[in-house]
Amino acid sequence: MALIFRWLLRLTTGLIVLTVATFALGYYFASRSLPDYNGTYTVTGISAPVEIVRDNANVPHIFGQTDDDVFYALGYAHAQDRMWQMTMLRRTAQGRLSELFGEQTLRIDTLLRRLDLYNLSVQSVSAQDAQTSAALEAYSAGVNAWLTEVNQGARGRGAPEMWMFNHAVAPWSPADSIAIVKLMALQLSNHLEIEVLRARSSLILNNDRLSDILPEAPGSGIAALPRYADLMPDLGADLPQFAGATHQPFHPLSPVKPFELAGASNAWVANETRSASGSTLMANDPHLGLTAPTLWYLARLELQEGGVIGGTIPGVPVVMVGRSADLGWGLTSSYLDDQDIFVEEVNPSDATQYRSPEGWSDFITRESIIQVDGQFPVTIQLQWTTNGPVLPADQFDLGTIRPPGHVTVLGWTALSGQDTSVSAAMNLMRAHNVDQAITAAQGYIAPSQNLTLADRNGIAMKLIGAVPRRDPGHLTQGRLPAFGYIPQNRWQGVMPYASNPEFIDPIGGIIGTTNNKIIDRPFPDHLSHYWSDTQRIHRWQRLMQGREVHTRDSFIETQLDTVSFTARSLLPLVGADLWFTGESAPEGTPEHRRQIALSILAEWNGEMNEHLPEPLIYMAWMRALQDRLIKDELGPLSREYTHVQPLFIERVFRNVGGAGVWCDVIQSAPVETCTDMARIALDDALIWIDETYAGSLESLRWGDAHEATHDHPVLGDVPVLRWFVNIRQSTSGGDNTINRGRTSGSGPNPFLNVHAGAYRGVYDFADPDSSVFITSTGQSGHPLSRYYDDLGSLWRRGEYIPMSLDPALARAGAVGVITLQPAQ
Repeated sequence: MALIFRWLLRLTTGLIVLTVATFALGYYFASRSLPDYNGTYTVTGISAPVEIVRDNANVPHIFGQTDDDVFYALGYAHAQDRMWQMTMLRRTAQGRLSELFGEQTLRIDTLLRRLDLYNLSVQSVSAQDAQTSAALEAYSAGVNAWLTEVNQGARGRGAPEMWMFNHAVAPWSPADSIAIVKLMALQLSNHLEIEVLRARSSLILNNDRLSDILPEAPGSGIAALPRYADLMPDLGADLPQFAGATHQPFHPLSPVKPFELAGASNAWVANETRSASGSTLMANDPHLGLTAPTLWYLARLELQEGGVIGGTIPGVPVVMVGRSADLGWGLTSSYLDDQDIFVEEVNPSDATQYRSPEGWSDFITRESIIQVDGQFPVTIQLQWTTNGPVLPADQFDLGTIRPPGHVTVLGWTALSGQDTSVSAAMNLMRAHNVDQAITAAQGYIAPSQNLTLADRNGIAMKLIGAVPRRDPGHLTQGRLPAFGYIPQNRWQGVMPYASNPEFIDPIGGIIGTTNNKIIDRPFPDHLSHYWSDTQRIHRWQRLMQGREVHTRDSFIETQLDTVSFTARSLLPLVGADLWFTGESAPEGTPEHRRQIALSILAEWNGEMNEHLPEPLIYMAWMRALQDRLIKDELGPLSREYTHVQPLFIERVFRNVGGAGVWCDVIQSAPVETCTDMARIALDDALIWIDETYAGSLESLRWGDAHEATHDHPVLGDVPVLRWFVNIRQSTSGGDNTINRGRTSGSGPNPFLNVHAGAYRGVYDFADPDSSVFITSTGQSGHPLSRYYDDLGSLWRRGEYIPMSLDPALARAGAVGVITLQPAQ
């Protein structure tokens, strides 16, 4: 017995020692790639010494004698902190993820190869102006200088992930930066998916009911379209079966987000008549999917035109959102309809041809080989028509709406080999006033954005990006897939930049957008048939009009506001016949629990505070209600409606256009009323809450369900490692609050906060250096760095860091100073 005990003790001790040694070795190799923010490095490619001063939040302030030297140093800083992120963005754009991750990313690579974004980026290099070309070259040289330091200076391969996925890193090039901007365009575009969903839904619903579940944003109405089945008669008698879903799980590395998560943002400005400071104010919080690290990287560049500071995207030498001493600029998704699906007929006698207005034309075809880790390479055939690239049936559920003998093609403004968006963004940084900024943005192609501007004396908003010119006779107005061979369905080029909507110094003194409908123009001069927001805009209007004048602090208060206009408007409508009705029910019964829930909600003001139970009860109720309303009509397609549609529920409970018919369950003999459905859905929600969360209703916390998921796209699901690389935070807000925390809408935790304002900035041009900004994680992409998540706790609490162009302030609290010396 003693012998067995001794051997067990030795074995246990050995395992403990081995485990500790493994972790120590892992930590040693991982920590080798932590950059040193102090030192002098001799590099090639700069004309004079450059300083990278990192303030106490690790924001680099870059000082050089030429702009190109400054962009060189920005590339160096980006690579120091975000090398893995940059290489992943580049690989995604190139369609080369499967070289590292095998078959699990093959669908992503296949899509990106078919879109050909990287080759289009290579072609677009020559389209940039001379100043931008020089900046791209300098930036690339700076990135490559850090790669050289990693290789020669034993820097642990540049990032801990490189130890796990050991592939050579190619030198950076200007095309890589352009490709990342195109990748952002893909992430922020969703009209393709909306077209497919509308087509699939129209195969099941008549026009009235389709207008309920996919309503137009409030404003002038649009004439009803024909049913998709009438447009595509070749689908035949078995048409309804095509509405079924071929649901594919979302991969965290995919740049294609579910359409409900494709983009959102807030931006607003006030001129001196509405500002207590006597000069202009600006706030901007562009919303993106939450990741660790965030996509945003804060930086200050001292250019010859003056200093600029704000949010950059690693891999791109541009301050995308931010300010100079004279001008602030912000971006929000415009929701411009810049994508169309074309259905192309394939020649039944020759599969290499498709029908065009002129007759049968040859597909533009070439082969592309995808290397797949652990498997044989996969060869795919890329096909293009004059309308765009051919997409396979298993992408975007296109197979559910594609007639036999046809292929589906994507028309999209971002598919340009002469894309000058980076040049436009570069010129915007150098603008000093609103007029110069609007002119600078003329070359911007995609992703289309609402550019919000404030100089010291004026404010403006301009839609930027190429707007497709559609024929007035377009059979579907771009809202449904259409035959590509019919001339009036095809794009007629793009609209002139001057026709893009703009708002300059309005009488009211305030301009803003929450992704709402900004203008109502009839087809074909319209911008979109779909807008992200019909709710937050009401709360924003109230907060803006509630004060005669605003301050920096009132703009911050608005940016952080978590009151749900939607909750305030839907709850009295849905629960009208449930509150304070009937006798008190016995304890322990479903009726008693329902009464408790209603009593809690009756005292609630719509504040989506993380510490309250009401937001969770409300969200679970509305989710269960919509599910009850649509499941019997839509069947499997109901899974695609992952988020509560407030306008749909309002239409149903107000019986707009007969929408109350949704409350009756088709398969049941009784005729259910909307009050019945509200009561049943509340019971469903309370059962789900009981199964998911322990304790009484009063003890629930919205923040327990609404955790912000800053997850590592690659290591986030790896056991043990996920505890080091993922950042989770209890958060306030919700789908329809100004401080929006968009919920996932699916899975066992449908209320996780997965999409939010990962950058926030508020600028006061009466005292520009009192401006503030923040991002959702930290500056470093290295999980062992103290700057990996240090800004995240501030972001969660609604705090900011100074956004100053004062060099003395940056140096006073500097955590490090790097000097780049030119090689002799």
